[in-house]
Amino acid sequence: MSELGLSLQKNFDKMIESGLCLVDFNAPWCGPCRLQEPVINELEQRYKGKANVVKINIDENSNVAMKLGIQSIPTIILFKNGKEVSRLVGLQTAATLNRVLKENIDE
Repeated sequence: MSELGLSLQKNFDKMIESGLCLVDFNAPWCGPCRLQEPVINELEQRYKGKANVVKINIDENSNVAMKLGIQSIPTIILFKNGKEVSRLVGLQTAATLNRVLKENIDE
């Protein structure tokens, strides 16, 4: 793995290590990913201070996507204190993503 790849991996690990982090794995050429983007942007605003919401382009960060076994996009993974607690593959509704976040905030 290149030095740049290691740097991206370290930043990713640091980003998910504490609290809640919702990560949207996507690509600009992916139609469903573009449809998912407004929902992700809304969640980012709604959960500011309660959960980090991050978008990761798999073309630019293939090492992270491969490590996590991302095979289809969009894939949305919720991490809690560095551990994966939920994985959703395909286009998701705002209601589904809100439910997953609320279940993990309230615990």
